[in-house]
Amino acid sequence: MWETVLSTLRAEFSDVPDAEQVTRILTRLLLAALLGGVLGYEREHKGKAAGIRTHMLVAMGSALFVLVPLLGGMLPGDLSRVLQGVIAGVGFLGAGAIVKQRAEENVQGLTTAAGIWMTAAIGVACGMGRESTAVISTLLALVVLALLPRPDVPPRH
Repeated sequence: MWETVLSTLRAEFSDVPDAEQVTRILTRLLLAALLGGVLGYEREHKGKAAGIRTHMLVAMGSALFVLVPLLGGMLPGDLSRVLQGVIAGVGFLGAGAIVKQRAEENVQGLTTAAGIWMTAAIGVACGMGRESTAVISTLLALVVLALLPRPDVPPRH
């Protein structure tokens, strides 16, 4: 009986055939978590609702959505439907962060929504093995979020 259980478990976990594959999965998912965490830390540090954990999960989830089909043999060119789903799904997540007040010009959460969307794109880059692109994109997003001043827009009357 135990032999059957062990045999079944071995078969169920056979999607990772060797150490090279395990290293690839860990590298891509951990980098996605790290880069998402960097952006999330910046947002949390500014007191925004979507912080480090949200950004880490969005980045890792996005990476996983493209990593699994690639490891399953799907060609990168055939990932368009997967990417469309990730982009649309994260768009809905970001939409939940946007709050419109009574005044038409008083909308909050747009930067948070855009940051979540950017984090998903960085996660996709990690999942596809485009680590340099993901790091460069994270640095550019940090420049936008942390270094560019928010313009003071006078209220409309």
